[in-house]
Amino acid sequence: MKKYRPEPGREPRPSRRENESAVVYGVLPVTELLRSGKRQVASIKFTEGGREARLADLAWLAREKRIPVEIVTRRAMDAIVPKGANHQGVIAFVEEVSYFTLDDVLDAAERPELVVLLDGVEDPRNLGAVIRTAECAGADGVVIPERRAVGMTETVAKSAAGATEFMKLAKVGNLNRAIEELKRREIWVVGTSGEAEKDYTEWDWMQPTALVLGAEGSGLHRLVAENCDVLVRIPMYGKIESLNVSVAAGVILFEARRQRELARQLKAGN
Repeated sequence: MKKYRPEPGREPRPSRRENESAVVYGVLPVTELLRSGKRQVASIKFTEGGREARLADLAWLAREKRIPVEIVTRRAMDAIVPKGANHQGVIAFVEEVSYFTLDDVLDAAERPELVVLLDGVEDPRNLGAVIRTAECAGADGVVIPERRAVGMTETVAKSAAGATEFMKLAKVGNLNRAIEELKRREIWVVGTSGEAEKDYTEWDWMQPTALVLGAEGSGLHRLVAENCDVLVRIPMYGKIESLNVSVAAGVILFEARRQRELARQLKAGN
């Protein structure tokens, strides 16, 4: 994530802790950052003149947690975030994100039920949206490869709307080796492809499953697709041939959740 780099002569000057910190900005991402308590927050800056109730609530929460708070000019705030980014009047300086390992994700639950793997997704907004969707659907973790993929950035955190503070994001050296490890742990690996014969609703999502999603347009790499246990597709009814990867993730993950909730209700009824 981007480090804070002050412009010469610009005030106020950041502290040493802020210089060594990453940046999270936006009301919802910063709120979830504080709620989760997973990362140490060095300080929070608000724009002067901010009158939104959400900013007041956030400032109160920061002070309750004894986090230093400072009011600065909008010009100073704009200099911290990427050009054109909407910080919504609040920026937090936090410790750098530490990625989880695949074992961390798989060992966290008694038996992982739903894991998301991303193959070649390089757009930070897509990654953030997938993380948000996975968290909302109750997935156990999101796995990305070290190469040919975007990592954690401020844009990812902003697009995830705070979900990065709750969802385990694992980075692996080789996606195909990760798939082999999932199979070894008796987790079905289901890839997505517009050429697949089976619809996503035909798969039994009651089974422990790893969903593998490729980038929009290019899809899964050949070897990744071949290593999946099964490929499924989302039927298209319009003239466009594919969905954005984050939308596809939402469609499939909530089908998995629907099947599991239905089974739970049926079991409770008996």
